Amino acid sequence: MTPFTEAETEAGRLLFARECTFVIGAAELSQLPAGDRLEICFAGRSNVGKSSLINALTGRKNLARASNTPGRTQQLNYFELAHPDITQLYLVDLPGYGYAKAPKAEVLRWQGVLRNYLSGRASLRRCFLLIDSRHGIKAVDTDIMDMLDVAAVSYQIVLTKADKVKAQQLDNIITNTTQSIAKRSAAYPQMIITSSEKQEGIEDLRAAVARLAFE
Repeated sequence: MTPFTEAETEAGRLLFARECTFVIGAAELSQLPAGDRLEICFAGRSNVGKSSLINALTGRKNLARASNTPGRTQQLNYFELAHPDITQLYLVDLPGYGYAKAPKAEVLRWQGVLRNYLSGRASLRRCFLLIDSRHGIKAVDTDIMDMLDVAAVSYQIVLTKADKVKAQQLDNIITNTTQSIAKRSAAYPQMIITSSEKQEGIEDLRAAVARLAFE
């Protein structure tokens, strides 16, 4: 059963029917836009399907582009979603973590940028944390969740690639993930189950963003 009302689902549809445009790719925190509007970010391990999910969410085929080599894209990509009833909203596509084909010093530097953004961006309303349904929560995901808990940044689990696993396996992942976040202080209790390829859960994800935007 969807946790959203018909009104919230319609608000999500209308919100993402609006134009969504690329603003900037920031490699350093000093390059970020002014924090004068709501920001919602998407984070997850490399190869979790984040670009596909953002493209499905916005209804654009190539708005977010995946790197051919996991971990190579090391910038925060800002997209502006305009709506007449709200101050314009930023969707922020964070680079995948957990794997990077780059020198160790560069990986450490970038990890610092990512952590400083997630723990110190005052305009960040929520982090949608993507977890691959085929694998569940890994140690690198737990590290990010620990940091978000300490920083008191609200985050919500989005299971991706749900169409790639059998029903029983998916049920087990949902159960295990629910148990993992139950006692976490900053975790939003309701997960969203998605498949970008099948368009499953996209309506709920749009409604979740709309609920935040119109609070």
